[in-house]
Amino acid sequence: MYAGSCVHTCTGRSQTGGHTPGVSHLRFTVVACKANTSSLRVSTPVRKSSQASNFSSQPRHRSRCPVLTMSQRLEQVQLETIASSTIGHYDRYAERFWEGTKDHDVSQNRDALIRHLQGTPPQTILDLGCGPGRDLMIFKEAGFEVVGLDGSQKFCEAARKYSGCEVWQQNFLELDLPELYFDGIFANASLFHVPTQELGRVLGQLHASLKPGGTFFASNPRGENSEGFSQHDSRYGAYWDVPTWRAMCESAGFVELEHYYRPPGRPRNQQPWLATVWRKV
Repeated sequence: MYAGSCVHTCTGRSQTGGHTPGVSHLRFTVVACKANTSSLRVSTPVRKSSQASNFSSQPRHRSRCPVLTMSQRLEQVQLETIASSTIGHYDRYAERFWEGTKDHDVSQNRDALIRHLQGTPPQTILDLGCGPGRDLMIFKEAGFEVVGLDGSQKFCEAARKYSGCEVWQQNFLELDLPELYFDGIFANASLFHVPTQELGRVLGQLHASLKPGGTFFASNPRGENSEGFSQHDSRYGAYWDVPTWRAMCESAGFVELEHYYRPPGRPRNQQPWLATVWRKV
């Protein structure tokens, strides 16, 4: 579920501003729309780029937004703005989000993670960006040991109440995860809230938290390597094409097991979501 980077409440902090390995040759645009973007220097406009819709599975497009290149590095204050703005959105609309997504069928994604899990049952799964707990409950009822993680205080409270599972409130940009702990990580529509310049570091932390041979699932809206604040709300999103996302995951030490596009049964141009499954090596 959608999550986002937000207020860190656990002990231990990681340094932000890390380089994304393996993708330094790629050119990105950062779309500066709404929220506090006054410190982002504007260059030329773009016609459109992808973004996720409010509470649906169909990303919309934003248009005529100012952009800057990834060579214009996001500073710490900008990362904090991205985090607080995105999480603030989910805290404000937590109940509406639950009503809009509680019946979404993402069984295809859960099944993709489960069929690649290794280890002795019951395997331990991290639901990264668990939201109000829809998938937490389903994993729990299937017999897995599952831990939720989200940045939204409202989501964490709702997920604990709904699922009865342990739920950690953590900022995606300041993760504090145990090493070699999880058999699987389920990141369903959550990691695209991480700015590209921080993604390699975050993927490395997820890799370190998996046991040897652990499985990592991620679903993100596809795009043309652009990112920024939505012009419809205060969330930040990054929209990568397939080669870029693949390069990032491989640089973090993952080997691809499979990928597919969603929603199923539609033409490719009507499948805005890319789902990928990876093995820790």
